[in-house]
Amino acid sequence: MRRKLKNGTKRYEYVRYVFTNASADIRAILCASLDSLDIEWAMMNDRNVSIARKESVAAMEAIVGPKS
Repeated sequence: MRRKLKNGTKRYEYVRYVFTNASADIRAILCASLDSLDIEWAMMNDRNVSIARKESVAAMEAIVGPKS
């Protein structure tokens, strides 16, 4: 990601998980499961769930392994 600043452009990268599914039922199951594991998530739009907070990404990596 890049962000424009007064004195140039700053680039930063971070790991996040994004889950996409058209089914509201599947997304509800995912979100309920994340809630039960105390993993913070956010809806990016009507089909995408994002996990981006550092602690939540670390919890995901502990459960499903690091992203490759």
